[in-house]
Amino acid sequence: MHSKVTSDWELHNNRYWIYKRPLEKSDNDDRDYRLIKLVNNDLEVLLIHDKDTDKSSAALDVHVGHLSDPDDLQGLAHFCEHLLFMGTEKYPKENDYNQYLSEHSGYSNASTGVENTNYYFEIGKDYLEGALDRFAQFFISPLFSEGCTERELKAVDSEHKKNRQQDSWRMFQLEKSLSNPNHPYCHFGTGNMETLYSLPKEKGKDIREELLKFHDNYYSANIMKLCILGRESLDQLTEWAVDKFNDVRNKNIDAPSFHGHPLTQNELMKQIFVKPVKEVRTLELTFPFPDQRPLYHVQPGRYISHLIGHEGRGSVLSLLKKNGWANYLQVGTIHGGIGFEFLRISIDLTEEGLIHYKDVISLLFKYINLLKKQGVQETIFSEVQSLASLAFRFKEKYPPAHYTSRLAGLMQHGYPSECILSGASLIRQYDPELIKENLEWIHPNNFRIMLASQTPPNNVQFTERERWYDTEYTVVNFDDDLIELLKAQTLEQSLVLPEPNAFIPTNFETTKVEVKTPWKRPKLIENTPLLRLWHKKDDTFWVPRANAWIMFRSPLAYATPSNCVKTRLYTDLLKDSLNEYAYDAEVAGLCYNIENQLEGILLAIGGYNDKLPVLLEKVIQKMRDFQVDPERFKLLKDQLRRSYKNFALEPPYQHALYYLSYLTQDKMWTNAEKLAELEHITADDIQSFYPEILSQLHVEALVHGNLFAEDAKNMLMDVVNTLKPKELEPNQLVSHHSLILPKGSKWVYQRSVEDPNNVNSGIEYLIQVGSVTETALRAKLSLLAQIAQEPCFDQLRTKEQLGYLIFSGVRKQTGSMGLRFIIQSERDTVYLENRIEEFLIKLRSIVEKMTEEEYNAQLQSLITKKMEKDKNLGQEGGKYWTHIYSGYYEFDQVETDIRELKKISKEDLLTFMTEFIDPASPNIRKLSVHLQSQKVPTPVKKYKVNIESLHTCLVSQGVTRLSIDDIRTAVEKGDMGEQSIQANLRELLTDESKADETEIELLMAKLMITMRETDNGDGSFVIVENKKVARRLSMVDGKIPEVEQETQLTRDHTKLPEGNRLIESVHKFKESVERSPAAYPLNEF
Repeated sequence: MHSKVTSDWELHNNRYWIYKRPLEKSDNDDRDYRLIKLVNNDLEVLLIHDKDTDKSSAALDVHVGHLSDPDDLQGLAHFCEHLLFMGTEKYPKENDYNQYLSEHSGYSNASTGVENTNYYFEIGKDYLEGALDRFAQFFISPLFSEGCTERELKAVDSEHKKNRQQDSWRMFQLEKSLSNPNHPYCHFGTGNMETLYSLPKEKGKDIREELLKFHDNYYSANIMKLCILGRESLDQLTEWAVDKFNDVRNKNIDAPSFHGHPLTQNELMKQIFVKPVKEVRTLELTFPFPDQRPLYHVQPGRYISHLIGHEGRGSVLSLLKKNGWANYLQVGTIHGGIGFEFLRISIDLTEEGLIHYKDVISLLFKYINLLKKQGVQETIFSEVQSLASLAFRFKEKYPPAHYTSRLAGLMQHGYPSECILSGASLIRQYDPELIKENLEWIHPNNFRIMLASQTPPNNVQFTERERWYDTEYTVVNFDDDLIELLKAQTLEQSLVLPEPNAFIPTNFETTKVEVKTPWKRPKLIENTPLLRLWHKKDDTFWVPRANAWIMFRSPLAYATPSNCVKTRLYTDLLKDSLNEYAYDAEVAGLCYNIENQLEGILLAIGGYNDKLPVLLEKVIQKMRDFQVDPERFKLLKDQLRRSYKNFALEPPYQHALYYLSYLTQDKMWTNAEKLAELEHITADDIQSFYPEILSQLHVEALVHGNLFAEDAKNMLMDVVNTLKPKELEPNQLVSHHSLILPKGSKWVYQRSVEDPNNVNSGIEYLIQVGSVTETALRAKLSLLAQIAQEPCFDQLRTKEQLGYLIFSGVRKQTGSMGLRFIIQSERDTVYLENRIEEFLIKLRSIVEKMTEEEYNAQLQSLITKKMEKDKNLGQEGGKYWTHIYSGYYEFDQVETDIRELKKISKEDLLTFMTEFIDPASPNIRKLSVHLQSQKVPTPVKKYKVNIESLHTCLVSQGVTRLSIDDIRTAVEKGDMGEQSIQANLRELLTDESKADETEIELLMAKLMITMRETDNGDGSFVIVENKKVARRLSMVDGKIPEVEQETQLTRDHTKLPEGNRLIESVHKFKESVERSPAAYPLNEF
C-alpha cells in the first residue's frame, strides 16, 4: 500500500485520504467508523461497519437548499430533489431504483431544507452494492427527462396544496414572507405550478434548462457529504465508495452563504396578528440569535432554552398557569443558514392569556432579567452538561436510514472531524462570558411577535393576505403600552431558578452477561383475576433503561360518549397537575404518559430505570388522591373542546381513515358525539366519576428492560395496593369487534370535506379478506401488499399524478384484515375509485407476468423485512405490548408468518387474488370512504389534437417506426397544454429517430403546424386539459380505430363502478352487518 501522511489525514493509493484520529462515539456504540475523503473530487465519506445490522443504508447531503433558489424560480431546489431520482444514463428506467429497493426490503426518501438537500435509502444487508451503484448515478448523470419534468412539477404543486390548509406551514411561510426582502430567507421554498411553470414561461424561461443550470451550479462533490452503513468490512465499504462516487464532479465551490440576517431593524419590534385555520391561540416571540454551530463546544442556546423553558416550581410556565394565561411553553434555537439563527419562545394561550398577551410578554422578560441579574449559574450548566453526556453515553441505535441521513447532515455543520458523531450531543466547555453574550440578544428591542388567533385582541382587523398560502394577517408596530411595559421591569418574587434535579440517575448497572439466544417473548409472572403481569429482563441492548405499560381495564371508561369524555378529562387534568413534579424527570430522561383508551386507561412510563419506581409511585398516588382544580378544569375543558372542533380541519385523507374505522368498528364514539357531551360536564362530575372507574379494575402490565422480575412484581403490587380496586367479573371485560362486510358486497360512504377552503379530496378503499387469525390468508395478503407497493406508487403517483399522498398496504383490526389504498388528490373521489380498480386489474397482470426470479425476490424481500431485528429497547418492548394489547398474544407471529409465506406459490397468490381481491369476484367485500372537496376545479383551456394527422405528417417525413398509439400516448401525457405536448413529442422523436437536433426541430415545426391546422374533420382527437387527460376518440370511416387495451379508459370514470351501494344511514349499515369474533389468545399462557 502506498501511503502519504499529512497532519491528521493519510493518503492511500493516491485515491483517498483516511482520517487517522478516532471519532468520538458513545460508550454504547459497537460499530466501527472510518472517515475518508476522495482525492479526485474532495467528497467526504463516513463509512460505518455494523456487524449486526440486517439493513444497509446510504445518505448523501448536498449543502444547498431553497435559500439558493433564484428569485424568479422559487422552489427550484425542491423541484430538483423531486426530479433527481427519475432515471440516470446508466439506469434510464425511471423507477429502476425504487423497484430495486422494493425487491430487496428497501425504501428511499429525500427532503429539501433551507440550506441542505438530503437523499437516503435503506435496503436488505446483502444488496448494498447494487443500491449504491444506482444511488451514485443520480449525482453523476441524472437524466432530468422532459416527460418526468412535467409530471414532477405536478407532484411539487400537489405537495404544496397538501400543506396549504396546515397552520404550521402557513405560519412558517408568513414568517419568511415578512422577513428581510433582501435576504433569500423570504423565499417560498416549496414552489408550485405558478413559480415553476407559469411565471418562468411568461419570461421565456425553460424550467428544465433552469433546473440543469441549478444542478450544474450547486451539485458539487466538495459540498456534499456521504454516509454509508453496512455489514461489510470498512475496507470493502471504502472500495465501493471510491469506485462508485469517484466520478461525481467537483466544481470547487463554497457552500452558499448569505449576508445579513432575515430580521433587521425593519422587521423587529413588530406585532404580526395572523388568522389560523384551526381554533388555536399561540404567541411566538422570535429573536435573531448567533449561529450556534460554531459554538458547539459551549452551546449557550441550550443553557438559555433550558432555563426559560423550564416547567417546574418557580418557572415562567408555572406562573402563567397560575394566572390562567397559558397551557404550554416551548423554547429553542432554530438554525436558519450559515451565519444566522433564531431563538423562539412559543406559548399556547388561554382565552384570558390572549387578552393579557402583553402581560405574558412582560412576565417572560421579568424571568429573562432574573437570569441576567443572577448571572450564569455553573451548577445549572453542569446539570445540563451531565444530562447531555448521559444521553450520549447510553445512546441506542435506530433504523439505519435515519442514522445515515442524520450523520450526513451533521457532517455539514463544520464540527472538527473527530466530533462528527458527537457534534452538539456533548457540551464540552463552560464559558459564562459567551453564554452572557448570547443572553444579551434576548432584549426588548430585538424581537418580534406573531400572535395567532381567529379573534385577535383589541379589535385588530386582518387587512393583508400572504401570497402563497392566502393567510390573513396584519402587522403593527409595538405600541406605547407594550414598550412601556417592557421598560418598567421589576423582579417577580414567585419567579426563581430551578432547584437541583432529584431525578438525575446515579445507578447505571445492567448486570450484563453473555446471552447466546435472547428470549423472543416476555414471561407471564403474575396472573390473578386482578393482575396479569408480563416481564422481560433486557438481554439484548444492556442499557440502564426500562419501559412499563400498565392498562387499567374498566368497562365504564368507554361505555358512553359521556364516560369517554370524562375519562379523557381525568387523564388530562392528572397530567396537568403533575407537570411541575414530573418535568424534572422528563429533563432527566424519564417520561410518562396517561391516556384514555377503548378498554380503560393506559399508563406508559419509560427511561432510566434508577428512579422509575419513584415516578410511578407518585403518579399512582395522584391517580387515587386527585382533587380537581375548578380553574384548571375550565381551561382544559376549553382545550379539549378546541381539539374536537379542530379535527374537522384535519386533511381529507385523515377523515377518510377515521370514517372507515368508524364504519368497521362495532363501538366508536365520534368527535361530534363527544363534543355534544363535553358541554354539560362539570368539575364535580370528574371528581365523582374517576373513583368509580378505579374502584373495580383488571390490571394488565408489561415491564421490559433493566429491571428484574422481582422489581417488576414489587412495582405492580404497589400499584394494586395503592389503588385497592375490586376484581372485575369475567363478563365485565370489554371485548371489541370488527364489522364484517357481507360476501359479494361493495359499499361507498360519501361525505364532503368539512374545510370549505381545502382543494383536496380523500379516499380510503378497503377490501376485507378475512380474520387476522387466519395465518395462511394473512401471509398471502401481506405478500400481495408487498408486491403492490412500488407499482401502486409508480402508477398512481408518479405516472398518473393523482396526488402527493398515495399509500397502499394492509389494514388490520380486531377480527379482520384487508388490502387498503389511500389517496389525497384534487381529483374527484369517484374518479379515484375507478383508478384504484384499474390498478387492481393491472396488479393481477403484474403478478401473472412475474418470472420465478422476480416472484421469489418479492417473497424474500418480505421475509427479510419480517426478520428485521429490533433496533432499541423501546422498539422491542413496543412490539410485545402491541401483541398483549391486541388480545391475541401472538408473540411468535414473525415465525408463523415466515413459515406460511414459504408455502405460497405464484399460482396460490393468483388464486387468492381471484377469490378475494378482484373487484368482480362474487366473494368481494369492499368498502370505500369518499371525502369530496367543496372546491370546484376551475375550467381550463383544452387542446384538441388530431392524432392521425400527426401520424401522417411523421410518415411523410420518413419517421415510420412510431405507431398512432405511440403518438396518442405522448400527447395524452402532455396534460399542461401545448408546450407540454411539444415536449413529449420532441422526446419521442429524439428517442425513436435518433436524428440530430436540427432535424428534430424541423420535424417539430411541421408537427405543430399540423396540430393547429385541424380542428374539424375526420380522425381520432385527443382532448387534453390541465388535470390529466379527458379524451374523445372520434370515428374514422365509421369505425373505432384499433388501440392497445391499456391506452383506453375502459370505464366511465364519472360513475361509481358497477355493483356499488351507497351507505345512506351509518346506523342502519352498522346494524345490518355481522360482528367479528372478539380477540382471543393464540398462545396458551
